[in-house]
Amino acid sequence: MAKTEIRVGGLGGQGVILCASIIGKCASIYEGKHATLIQAFGPEARGSACSAQVTVSEEVIGYPYVKNPDVLVLMSQDAYTQFIPQLKPGGLVLYEEELVNIDGKLPKGARAVGIPATRFAEELGRRLVLNIVMVGFFAGATDLVSWESIEKAVKSSVPKGTEELNLKALKKGYDYGKEQAAQLK
Repeated sequence: MAKTEIRVGGLGGQGVILCASIIGKCASIYEGKHATLIQAFGPEARGSACSAQVTVSEEVIGYPYVKNPDVLVLMSQDAYTQFIPQLKPGGLVLYEEELVNIDGKLPKGARAVGIPATRFAEELGRRLVLNIVMVGFFAGATDLVSWESIEKAVKSSVPKGTEELNLKALKKGYDYGKEQAAQLK
């Protein structure tokens, strides 16, 4: 596997950092790959721009910053506007379809796949699990990590007592990602 660069973007309060952290944790701890994580957020706690960069590789990662991501995971329109110009040609955009409008400015060969993650989270009873739905969607759509590993990473990353809800959110996103990936082939 070549190095895969991922950028997760959204707003503070959407769980962007946890989403990226779980992906990196899954790859490094549960799959034995190398992974790095860099996070950035505005001075306000909620509602400001927030992003995280994850690099996953079989080899040692010499430079942790993501310049041209292979995959964008987007949960806000501002994140789309800011990061879409950086996507590699042929890259993949995974986005919250009710919060992000794909305006056709994708790089050559890029694909965009949406999910109603906020609605799915609300149907499960907690809008807060939007990020875990997106983690599942990422895992299902990319096959970069296995179900078993992502399940373990989520279980070990969420607050005690919320594991069942978070695993339902993960499964909802994962199944939807698998469906969408099958349609892309």
